[in-house]
Amino acid sequence: MARVLFVNGGSEGHINPTLGVVQELIRRGEEVVYFMAEQFRDRVEPTGADVITFDGGKFLEAFLAGGRNPWARVGGLLRTADIVIPSVLEQTKGERFDYIIHDSMFGCGRLLAQILDLPAINSCTSFAFQQNSFDSLQDHLSRHFPADVKERAQQEFQQLVNNVQAKYNVQVGSAYEVFCNPAPLTIVYISKHFQPEGDSFDETYKFVGPSIAPRSHGQFDFSNLDTDSLIYISLGTVFNQAVDFYKLCFAAFADTKHTVILSVGRQTQIEDLGDIPGNFIVRNYVPQLEVLQRAKLFITHGGMNSTCEGLYYGVPLIVFPQSADQPIVARRVANLGAGVQLKQEGLTSAGLREEAERILQDFSIRKACREIGDSFRAAGGYQRAVDEIFAHKYGLGITG
Repeated sequence: MARVLFVNGGSEGHINPTLGVVQELIRRGEEVVYFMAEQFRDRVEPTGADVITFDGGKFLEAFLAGGRNPWARVGGLLRTADIVIPSVLEQTKGERFDYIIHDSMFGCGRLLAQILDLPAINSCTSFAFQQNSFDSLQDHLSRHFPADVKERAQQEFQQLVNNVQAKYNVQVGSAYEVFCNPAPLTIVYISKHFQPEGDSFDETYKFVGPSIAPRSHGQFDFSNLDTDSLIYISLGTVFNQAVDFYKLCFAAFADTKHTVILSVGRQTQIEDLGDIPGNFIVRNYVPQLEVLQRAKLFITHGGMNSTCEGLYYGVPLIVFPQSADQPIVARRVANLGAGVQLKQEGLTSAGLREEAERILQDFSIRKACREIGDSFRAAGGYQRAVDEIFAHKYGLGITG
């Protein structure tokens, strides 16, 4: 049995894909200590891992402190070092680990691997980036900001680099290393088919597909539900306070043949939505995997987790990207013909309804979704991820 330190951040989209991996590691005899934000403790504890946590509110505050430009976002990850690193070191003092698995973005994984002198494995829950593509994207995004803002953010980033290096005796390296935490092995939870320029990645990147593991969060009765033309609508778990959009969906699909399940998240009060059409079922939370197995169309924010879960079951997508990597995900969905990207601005209920009806009748879109879903299932999921982790650790001589 080897002991594994698993380090993550405070986001459902970064944690959920790892749950099946952690369960499988433990099933095969590994002992896992999982470090992430306290509010996700109840997600991770059922896997059997020992859970240690940090204050998610302070973590998010540090990450967002520098502003919204691309260099400030990279710098924000360094700002979280003072929350993550001391907490990990204090809570694991005197413990031995054989290797570390860290998130590709949050958790200062590359730095902790240096401090603890542990072999590192990267857990990538979005598209994978190589340095040239990351640098190109960083340059592209920076063009939207004035030169003085960009220069000041770069200077602040370099100061953060200097501070972290001096404080923790680590080598920080480039912005790419800070943002993507590259490691000798990277587990990517999509297929090579879905990854842009997938064939350009070498064998240190293992595209294992979505880690679809059962999740037991609430019950939902499908027994009396007509699912022949089921539409599922969800804007995820973070930026989902969108009462006007939900009301637009009411207007679009009320009095149609469709059954519509709308998940509005924990932050939206259902009573604020007013009268709910009779063909709608509105909940703060629904078991998404179970719904997607029956859905014919998924209207989504385009988070990588939700997108992959929809495509895993061959469900066409209408994507309304909100933030983060969602615009990139939406473009990839559209480029592969698995759905469309729309903007909320200027959208009418009639326009949404017409687009939904068109997609529901489009054979080519359904075919593209099935092909992506096939590629996801063939990639192997969390079992393949653990196969690759074990092959890597044995190659390093870790036999515990």
